[in-house]
Amino acid sequence: MNVQIINDNKEALKVFKSSQETDEAAQLANKSFLLYRSFSGTIKAGFLEAIALGIEAGRNSLLQTAMQETFLQEARLNGEITRTINQIKLFADLLNEGSWIRAIIDTALPERTPLPKPDLRQMQKPIGPVAVFGASNFPFAFSTAGGDTIAALAAGCSVVYKAHPAHPLLSEMVANIINEAAKRTKMPEGIFSIVQTSSVETATYLVQHPLIKAVAFTGSVKAGKSIYDAAAKRNEPIPVYAEMGSINPVFILPEILKQKGEEIAKALAASNLLSAGQFCTNPGIIIANENEDAPKFLSAFASVINNANAERMLTDSIHHAYEQSIKKLSSSNFVKLNQKGNKPEKENCATPNMFTTSAETFIQNPDLHEEVFGPFSLHVNANNDDEIMKIAEALQGQLTITILGTENDINNYGALINYLELKAGRIIINGVPTGVEVTHAMMHGGPYPATTDSKFTSVGSSSIYRFTRPVCYQNFDDKILPQELQNANVLSIVRMVNGEYTRNKI
Repeated sequence: MNVQIINDNKEALKVFKSSQETDEAAQLANKSFLLYRSFSGTIKAGFLEAIALGIEAGRNSLLQTAMQETFLQEARLNGEITRTINQIKLFADLLNEGSWIRAIIDTALPERTPLPKPDLRQMQKPIGPVAVFGASNFPFAFSTAGGDTIAALAAGCSVVYKAHPAHPLLSEMVANIINEAAKRTKMPEGIFSIVQTSSVETATYLVQHPLIKAVAFTGSVKAGKSIYDAAAKRNEPIPVYAEMGSINPVFILPEILKQKGEEIAKALAASNLLSAGQFCTNPGIIIANENEDAPKFLSAFASVINNANAERMLTDSIHHAYEQSIKKLSSSNFVKLNQKGNKPEKENCATPNMFTTSAETFIQNPDLHEEVFGPFSLHVNANNDDEIMKIAEALQGQLTITILGTENDINNYGALINYLELKAGRIIINGVPTGVEVTHAMMHGGPYPATTDSKFTSVGSSSIYRFTRPVCYQNFDDKILPQELQNANVLSIVRMVNGEYTRNKI
């Protein structure tokens, strides 16, 4: 494969492979963290901005390599590069503004009786070196310079990055860009390292290395759970922020099904087929009452599937897992194959599949609640509203749940919508779940098995708090406090002072 590596420095990128080399990467990460943790927000922002500039400068070469390694389309990858650059800039802006550190100040009351009140000040501080596991389905946005890496660097942590074997060359190209940005902005050596290995033992060694203080992962439930379990066995257990499985249920309410059933079917089918269904927010389960309007919806959805071509999947193993899941479902008495897409003309291409089942069958068979990663949908037909609520109660944790309804529907199904807050990190009204905005308010997480910690997001500026912890300073002299907590507030950040938010000095 003839690909240009973006690297102005003649010194070759060091790629760590074995457990012994991974130890070296962790040692370097810890040494660099002890320096980097005290860098100002503007200095760290400059580092991130240099990474974004490097990715933009290398866009064409990166794009060509990604197309060869992942089989994703140019438009899809080009948009993902832009998203990756924008999310890096989002964190740089967050650091430059500075209020993200959540400064809380309770000034002393020395005259209080019966005991004086001490001066207490709190802010977020970085936790230490972070291990980041790259994802297969987003070779930029959830990969080498993806949201996990950038959030950790923004927090003040160093990163040891475990590259996904689906795109090794692309991973090294982006790692080169990060390291060149680090050199240009005078970051300490080891602030970012890349590990290239398919060894489970080496990956486990990284998770259990005593200098690693947190893990970020995007992938399957099986792999995420194994990482979580490995971290729990450490002498010092550490947080694992794993984004794993989600079937992203869609509830179609009666009035909108009657008014816009065919239109909704086409939109949902298009969402389901995006990139061969290889999105973590792919709408895999679609639920509606089985009334006189349902057949038109199912027919319109089936028509889209029938005319859809098989698409190449990211890796052979992902394609094999998809085919095995479809084979298992096809031989099951619990579901009915409603429609298949066109047969593949090439190897490792996934044929879209549409199945139907009853609400009772879905509720009683937990196997049907598991994610099928690919262009798959299961349509669950309920007899009444009681079954709709029972389906909601039976659901596991999700990244997203979508409700499609008219204003009357939304008003009539308030109890259902209220209950679904217990099941998902993001609830969508009259949209499709694919397409995750990178913003301050985004929540990309949810109850298990969607993630291992539903309190945190892996997308958006709030994802930085996975890699920080609060530190409280009691009775510190003003001049030795972190600048963010000093009385003068020279950074002009928003702080909570004695219970009120203000930018004023004390």
